[in-house]
Amino acid sequence: MSAADLPLDGDLELHGRIMPASNATFLGTIDEVSVVYKPIAGERPLWDFPDGNLAGREVSAYLVSEVFGCDVVPLTWLRDGPHGPGMVQLWKEPDEEQEAVTLVEEGQVPEGWRHVFDGIDGRDVAVSLIHEDSTALRRMALFDVVVNNADRKGGHVLAMSDGHRYGVDHGIAFHHEHKLRTVLWGWQGEPLSDEEAETVRRVRAAISNGLGDRLSQHLTDLEVDALDRRCRRLLDAGALPTSSGDWPAIPWPPF
Repeated sequence: MSAADLPLDGDLELHGRIMPASNATFLGTIDEVSVVYKPIAGERPLWDFPDGNLAGREVSAYLVSEVFGCDVVPLTWLRDGPHGPGMVQLWKEPDEEQEAVTLVEEGQVPEGWRHVFDGIDGRDVAVSLIHEDSTALRRMALFDVVVNNADRKGGHVLAMSDGHRYGVDHGIAFHHEHKLRTVLWGWQGEPLSDEEAETVRRVRAAISNGLGDRLSQHLTDLEVDALDRRCRRLLDAGALPTSSGDWPAIPWPPF
């Protein structure tokens, strides 16, 4: 669904609150279309994102997703609501029978999945964190690097019944310092495909052709500049990053 298909300023009616959530998050409808609403007044910024602009970062992630052209982030926009201005995003109902990121018995990685790391779960059982080896999820992994996503947990990947994968909760992305923290780590160090490189070049070109101005409504100039530098660095390296002193990044706890 595009912005043109929805009355973005229609009546926003709330039906409940998602609990628990780090920031106030409500379910609602606009003309019977289900949405998520996160008012700015309910934000709880982390110490490394102290400006309180989490809603703007969510919208910025959607704007970059538009340039990616593969619908990584559901339609997201800023508007007023019952608790003041905030982010509104189309609700996407995942398939309960599917998981794109999961835990398995240590070392028992099935075919078609990627190993991330091993650890001990809450019951002191040795487990492995894995994610599916799919085109949709790899696009999201590239997207996370580009936007410097600092919080890609397994619960932030919505597995749809048609095989599509949506990414949500991008309120702590776009920092100008390296903050990449993600469970989608199974492709680290692998070369970019021609299509992936073209996607990154498209983002760089868009920054100079309107995207940068749109992002500047939500991000600092330093953060917009850093987005361009990350894209250039990806293209220079020709590969997805590995965790190193030059590009600090770590696999993130799974849920």
